[in-house]
Amino acid sequence: MGHVLDSYQLLLRGAGITIQLTLYGSALAAVLALVFGLAGTARNPALRALNRVYVEFFRGTATLVLMFWFFYALPLVGLRFTTIFAAVLALGLNVGAYGAEVVRGAINAVPKAQYEATVALNFTPAQRMRRVLLPQAVALMLPPFGNLLIELMKGTALVSLITISDLTFRAKQIQSSTGETFWTYTTILVLYFIIAQFLQLFVRYAERRVDRMLGRTPSREQSLATVSASAPGSGVM
Repeated sequence: MGHVLDSYQLLLRGAGITIQLTLYGSALAAVLALVFGLAGTARNPALRALNRVYVEFFRGTATLVLMFWFFYALPLVGLRFTTIFAAVLALGLNVGAYGAEVVRGAINAVPKAQYEATVALNFTPAQRMRRVLLPQAVALMLPPFGNLLIELMKGTALVSLITISDLTFRAKQIQSSTGETFWTYTTILVLYFIIAQFLQLFVRYAERRVDRMLGRTPSREQSLATVSASAPGSGVM
């Protein structure tokens, strides 16, 4: 155990790479999910077909195979990517496909009365989506997006196979040099869990913020006013 703790700097550098890949991959996945999710709700059949092609292909393709394809196969035809770019591209495309279905389902789950109200107000299609449908759909998207974010973070462990010095790669180095298999992998198990908990806290914070913006939960000021009004001596019967 002592040898593993002595290598904490290597583990911290590896954790930094893991967090970096998670942030880059989730940003790409969010953009792809939004673009192709909106395409899946469009009236234009060509856009809906584009959504299905993207979702079915990348949802049905293993992330590791995509990573190998970008990093090892494409250079054979003249397309070369850095290891980080290949990893982010594979993670983002794969998770973005799942996210696109979340976006499409969340928009379709917004009550039909909301859509009818936007028509009655003579909103353009863009205004309907931007001002009414999408804000309400975001509240429905966040919980499954939180799951996808954590899955993406765990998927970064695969990048060690294309020589990226992430947390798993550093653990293999430490295990090889010290022979401490049990404590090495127990340590990174805990580190992955800690990172996942921070991501979950961030998603829960975002959920509360969105709910408050939509008026679904009372703000802090409203809550304090309610407590004060119900306190003894407030004059409220």
